[in-house]
Amino acid sequence: RVGIADQAKKRADELSGGQQQRVGVARALMQQPRMLLADEPVASLDPVLAHTILGYLEKMNREEGITVLCSLHYLDLVQKYATRIVGLRDGQIVYRGSREEIRRMTDEEFKEIYGEEAVRVSGGLKEKGTGK
Repeated sequence: RVGIADQAKKRADELSGGQQQRVGVARALMQQPRMLLADEPVASLDPVLAHTILGYLEKMNREEGITVLCSLHYLDLVQKYATRIVGLRDGQIVYRGSREEIRRMTDEEFKEIYGEEAVRVSGGLKEKGTGK
């Protein structure tokens, strides 16, 4: 289900970062969960692998009804994959809503919530100077 069956005979230290993340997802799925907690599942992955991993999580949610609670620091990925969003800054909830509501925000409203360092780029969201 996560595209790594051909790697089943390899040792964990022979797998790439993306393959290791997929192994983690597969291990969680073996428990037949109703909810999956994913703490920064795309940290340290390149953009292509990040989209692959989040695509798997999105597919599980859509096709199998598994609730996925995911911690992400990349606002463009949040906007693309999340259906409901809770934004935190300094340990406080600063936003609760949908990605559609974020898209309708003015730049001023967005900066008020996420801070001056966060700016929108090419339909996604990005923190200024970090590439996140």
